Amino acid sequence: MVKFGKLHLVKFGLAGGFITVICVFFTGLAILIGPGFVPSLTNFFTQIYGIFGLKANLFAVILTSILSFIDGFILTWIFALLYNRLL
Repeated sequence: MVKFGKLHLVKFGLAGGFITVICVFFTGLAILIGPGFVPSLTNFFTQIYGIFGLKANLFAVILTSILSFIDGFILTWIFALLYNRLL
């Protein structure tokens, strides 16, 4: 029988948060460069973070990156917690 190790909650959460920041930051930059180029992506981005009334500018990209870090950290932390509980 294979024994799996437990996940470190904070490290796993930080990794998930940083990956989310990278994805959201570069997606936000792509929207800034060509908002008409990817209209479905712009609509998706607005649906998630548009509740803050943000328009497409560099400040909004940075703020949504910070918020996405929090989202990614919490979601991956919960995933690691559930994984450890189910071991």
